[in-house]
Amino acid sequence: MKAVFYTGDKSFELREIARPDPAAGEVEIAVAYNGICGTDLHAYHGAMDARIGHNRVLGHEMSGRVARLGAGVTGLAVGQPVVIRPLKPCGDCPACNAGLSHICHKLKFLGLDTDGALQDYWSVPAYAVHPLPETVPLDHAALAEPVAVAAHDVRRSRLAAGEFALVIGGGPIGLLIAMVARHAGARVLISEVNPLRIGIAQEMGFDVVNPREANVIDTVNAATGQKGADVVFEVSGTVAGVELMTDVAASRGRICMVAIHTTRPQVDLFRFFWRELELIGARVYEAEDFDTAIDLIATGVVDAGRMITDVQDLSQVGAAFAALDGNAKAMKSLIRISG
Repeated sequence: MKAVFYTGDKSFELREIARPDPAAGEVEIAVAYNGICGTDLHAYHGAMDARIGHNRVLGHEMSGRVARLGAGVTGLAVGQPVVIRPLKPCGDCPACNAGLSHICHKLKFLGLDTDGALQDYWSVPAYAVHPLPETVPLDHAALAEPVAVAAHDVRRSRLAAGEFALVIGGGPIGLLIAMVARHAGARVLISEVNPLRIGIAQEMGFDVVNPREANVIDTVNAATGQKGADVVFEVSGTVAGVELMTDVAASRGRICMVAIHTTRPQVDLFRFFWRELELIGARVYEAEDFDTAIDLIATGVVDAGRMITDVQDLSQVGAAFAALDGNAKAMKSLIRISG
């Protein structure tokens, strides 16, 4: 079978490798599609070499069909369409023992800390497998992982129908959060500077403010009767986003930190004191978020087709990463492995 290995220095190598049998408790997936995400691009830039090395099969946003079942696996059938929740908790740390295995103190990420989905067949733990309805196209289903991120973020924020939500950053995750928030009944405003992303968000029916052209705080206050945003999602990962999130939040507003910041940002704690704000961390997802994501894709709440901007074959992984790197036009790039 074929697999693509990251070999360091923005390089990949397509190899023919043996197809191992799935171990007991594992499910072998015939991979159909794999999405490239921001974490994959960090790896491509070499920022994760100390963690993943130079001989790693990347890929964790994927869809496919069950190919073989390891010993002891029940409840799944060969040929069944599935997606994977790519987390490997230790099972015996304080977080795991508290039922919070998605933030395990020793959490491993399938497709980063282990080989991932950029190969014809991928064996994963059975607990990580989520079945799909047959009606969901497998290219659309490859977005289940980032949609689960958005579903987890909105759930963590406790967003309620009728509340006003500001999403700072209109990239792939920000736009997915906006879709999930709108489905929850919120009024949603997106803050974004990229004209192409602004256009996509507006095509999807969202109100967008460009902070280079208008004052975001004034815009939010005008829309909320000077109250401010009930919920703010910081998705930009920028200093400006961190400054805005506290300035624009309503009294007792909730700020959900989605972005992974490369340096420790300076946060206005005075504002937290004055307005009794809440800062909520949101990391990856839980099993219920994947189930929600699958339903949102299946019912069309998430416009997966509009999010997919290009599809390339497994042999073109290197070219796909190079084309995506710094490409402001792209939302979600997929690699077609089979199907």
